[in-house]
Amino acid sequence: MSQPFPFTAIVGQEAMKQAMVLTAIDPGIGGVLVFGDRGTGKSTAVRALAALLPEISVVQGCPVNSARLEDVPDWAGPMSGQMVKRATPVVDLPLGATEDRVTGALDIERALTRGEKAFEPGRLARANRGYLYIDEVNLLEDHIVDLLLDVAQSGENVVEREGLSIRHAARFVLVGSGNPEEGELRPQLLDRFGLSVEVASPRDVATRVEVMRRRDAYENDNAAFMKKWRAKDSALRKAILAARERLPTLKTPGAVLHDCASLCIALGSDGLRGELTLLRAARAEAAFAGADTVGRAHLKAVAASALSHRLRRDPLDEAGSGARVARILAETLP
Repeated sequence: MSQPFPFTAIVGQEAMKQAMVLTAIDPGIGGVLVFGDRGTGKSTAVRALAALLPEISVVQGCPVNSARLEDVPDWAGPMSGQMVKRATPVVDLPLGATEDRVTGALDIERALTRGEKAFEPGRLARANRGYLYIDEVNLLEDHIVDLLLDVAQSGENVVEREGLSIRHAARFVLVGSGNPEEGELRPQLLDRFGLSVEVASPRDVATRVEVMRRRDAYENDNAAFMKKWRAKDSALRKAILAARERLPTLKTPGAVLHDCASLCIALGSDGLRGELTLLRAARAEAAFAGADTVGRAHLKAVAASALSHRLRRDPLDEAGSGARVARILAETLP
């Protein structure tokens, strides 16, 4: 079963699937944070989405998946310039990964003796133009979190040691998952995720039975199962590509900007990142829906995922963040 589970065959988890589709339409939204129970399809969804997307064109042999020969870093050595197709990369970042494994390692001895910039790329290089997936992101060591914050801010990975400096592009969609009961996520990293969703195990028998049925078919009758879902995956791929093309020409009325600001003020979200992310997500939602103008309905559809992780804690409010967003959304944007 070399092919990932089909994205459209994932049962339920609509909020998670919506968030991932929106980041596929506009990676600038900033990634997805998925909190909830284990075994709810988090890693399955990100791999399924990456497999659903069209292959990317890269310079053959380039360790950072460069789209043009002139973008290949000089430390990578000479390239033929031949272009090849490659699946959208999905790179896992394990909790125990060392800094060298994440950012890459410089060979100081070779640099000093031969005068060569010898560099072993890390996982950030492999994830460029793809997805970086971190399970249990809330348990990451602080120094790795700091590295990810720097790269997420600049879109570039810089490795410096003994006066030598290596840099390369590192633009990826960051997908993190975890269980909030096992530890909180640092606010600085939490704010870097564009969207957040909470997932839970289904509570009804029919949904659980359907999950088992589809997984059993995927494992034991793979060819027929993949054929059955190929058309739906293909339709979703076309819809994502069409939304990408529609996005630059989408109209955004001033009333929508006013709604964004009003909602974020009512929620008490810090900074302006909430408004900017909310607007980008609403534009992606509108493009996916086939609209030519962003409306309040598109804003409402993405408000919970764009803002729920940006709220200040209210010890007097026992409702979850998603419920708070829904309540204030109804009051502010009726």
